[in-house]
Amino acid sequence: MNRHFYISDNLDDLETVESELEASGISTEQIHVLSDRDADVEQHHLHDVNSLMKQDVVHSGEIGAVIGIPLAALVLLGAYLAGWTESAAGWVPFIFLAIVILGFCIWEGGFFGIQVPNAHFSNLKKTLRDGEHIFFVDVEPAQETVLDRVISHHPQLQLAGTGAAAPHWVVAWLQKWHQFKRTI
Repeated sequence: MNRHFYISDNLDDLETVESELEASGISTEQIHVLSDRDADVEQHHLHDVNSLMKQDVVHSGEIGAVIGIPLAALVLLGAYLAGWTESAAGWVPFIFLAIVILGFCIWEGGFFGIQVPNAHFSNLKKTLRDGEHIFFVDVEPAQETVLDRVISHHPQLQLAGTGAAAPHWVVAWLQKWHQFKRTI
């Protein structure tokens, strides 16, 4: 999937674009609005970016995992080389310690990430401070023409770039989840 970013200062226009995209077969889960004015976005019934995804929790947690895996492996290797695994306790305490170290590194990375903006949106920070909104759409290659057709009717939208989107399976899971919630 590809992600297309657009800049706009008009939430009414973005609401119209979202409705047109949904009517053309692009699901709500593929459409997002990133803004510093969350109340205004909610008032226009736009699909906003949740507060957790505005922060860098996931990316920083991944960095924590990259640090934690070698540390956990080092604990296991050190215990093996020192011969401590030959004791009556065996491998269990060292495996547990390795899991705790890995978990701590992931947690600490996420804890750091909750304090900083999402790395994927860092280049758009000035646009948000200026009071504008970032409208982005994740589309399959087959949906590119639909997106282009709808966007061409809205000249106020400024293209802000493209990037990697959420994987298809994530979008499909979110669609099923929202369908499930509507049936309850």
